[in-house]
Amino acid sequence: MASIELDRVSKRYLENAYSVKDIDLKIDDGEFVIFLGPSGCGKSTTLRMIAGLESISSGELRIGGQNMTNVSPRDRNIAVVFQSYALYPHMTVFQNLAFGLKMRGVNSTEIQRKVQEVAELLGLVALLERKPGALSGGQRQRVALGRAIVREPQAFLLDEPLSNLDAQLRAEMRLELGRLHRRLGRTMIHVTHDQVEAMTMGDRICIMREGRLIQSGPPLDVYANPVDTFVARFLATPPMNLIGAHLQAEPGQAMSVKVDPQTRLYVPPRHYPAYQAHVGQPVILGVRAEDIYEKRLSPDWQPIKVEVTALEALGAENILTGQLGNLEIAARLDRRFLPKIGDVVELYVDTEPMHLFTPDTGRVIARPAL
Repeated sequence: MASIELDRVSKRYLENAYSVKDIDLKIDDGEFVIFLGPSGCGKSTTLRMIAGLESISSGELRIGGQNMTNVSPRDRNIAVVFQSYALYPHMTVFQNLAFGLKMRGVNSTEIQRKVQEVAELLGLVALLERKPGALSGGQRQRVALGRAIVREPQAFLLDEPLSNLDAQLRAEMRLELGRLHRRLGRTMIHVTHDQVEAMTMGDRICIMREGRLIQSGPPLDVYANPVDTFVARFLATPPMNLIGAHLQAEPGQAMSVKVDPQTRLYVPPRHYPAYQAHVGQPVILGVRAEDIYEKRLSPDWQPIKVEVTALEALGAENILTGQLGNLEIAARLDRRFLPKIGDVVELYVDTEPMHLFTPDTGRVIARPAL
């Protein structure tokens, strides 16, 4: 196992054109870290710099405490699994798994032992004599993982390995990768743009945007306490509702967020100290879809009226899109709640987990963490 440290690591292609800028990050031994972000945000470039497949323009990379900034990829003892399976089509599964060991001069007895162990770990024993063309997408992905595992590297780098799979296989492979990490106990970095993968697989999530690391932390902590509007919207489906509003004082030291002349939401008392300095100013109100309900189960939940513009019935739940004045909001509701398009319905907002952001920077106004 090995820790991985990036100390102000940057990748520059032109004089002032950075694809990755000043990444500071330490990944502990055995940690499973997810790099999440939209296409072009620099997550794969960062992974490739760790692997040695991209040069580092500035900064320092340390693996296991040793400076690896200019060390060749073959000497880093790191395995990379790519989006494409990159299997040799003319070789059997056994030969694909054994190829790297054979190139390193490992004797045939040891190759046989290691390949058998990995095949048992990944459920590939019955497939060892097949060629890649006779395998399903999930089986090919397991072979690609097995080829990395059989080398016994100190860390695994996974570059969107599930993106070519269908929805069911993706769900199955998410579980497989989690089990694999627990069995091997090795450091893993997984690159994805899929929020479900990010939330369910890793010990820690690192959200990137435009080449910079925006926020890092345990998935549920980042979800509950985003640092800005980008993280708030990106790490959710449907995205967090962001509503232009005005924070105002109310009688008795209370305060509310005024959305429009007919709609205001009172701020929970525990948030008063955090928001006091912003009373009288415009703000962006952030409310997640799952904090809006079709029934009032708490007297603290506050009503809003919306006109239904769309309803996605997903079986386990319904995603309602509605018009609140000039704004469009989304709510995750009970599957039995089935209003018609055009209906005006009363919904109830739990304001305890609400966020306020500053309109000019999009940064969150810090309040007590949930």
